[in-house]
Amino acid sequence: MHETTEEAAEMAQRRIVVITAGLGVPSSSRMLADQLGEAARAAFAAAGSDASVRTFELREYAVDIANNMVAGYAPPKLEALINEVVDADALVAVTPVFTASMSGLFKSFFDVIDNRALDGKPVILGATGGSARHSMVLDFAMRPMFSYLRARTTPTAVYAAPGDWGSGDAGAATLDSRVRRAAAELVALLGAQPVQPSQPPQLSGDRQLPARPDPLASLPFEELLAQTQRR
Repeated sequence: MHETTEEAAEMAQRRIVVITAGLGVPSSSRMLADQLGEAARAAFAAAGSDASVRTFELREYAVDIANNMVAGYAPPKLEALINEVVDADALVAVTPVFTASMSGLFKSFFDVIDNRALDGKPVILGATGGSARHSMVLDFAMRPMFSYLRARTTPTAVYAAPGDWGSGDAGAATLDSRVRRAAAELVALLGAQPVQPSQPPQLSGDRQLPARPDPLASLPFEELLAQTQRR
């Protein structure tokens, strides 16, 4: 029996779940999570595969996560989120940096997930903080945790400090480049297309993207946060 067009499209679609542990409304962690999720969706589209993106803010599950750690079982709302994460084809995980490490809320969420549930799952790691000095959290805290969970993290992890936002700054251009590179690597981990450093895919190179202006790109960091709040 031949596949229908709808069946083929459904098989080609990838499910990306974005987890962010930002506490503020708005938060820079949510801003970075949105950029990574959209870049991943666009990278899959460029590779000929549809992708859906769902974003979850862990602050909305904080009480349930704490109850799960104490009682040993997940309330229905948290269980639904865990199932979304487990069933996703790929994960984007973003945390703010607190006390030189990932946030307790972020760590606690992954503590309550079965340690075999993320086996082999491709993950983009992201973090935000008040200083570029805290970027080490990606390699010294987050990668070891996801390695223990046997997830497959992209070679490029993305850290954003306040100076990385806004138009015309070298930091902003570098952040955009890292976001797109990580997205292209996620596509490669799922086998949709290889990452070729010498001839990078459209969404992975520093200057390979079409010049579609971002209406928020020219705004300073504080206004970007305000725009996120109004969404």
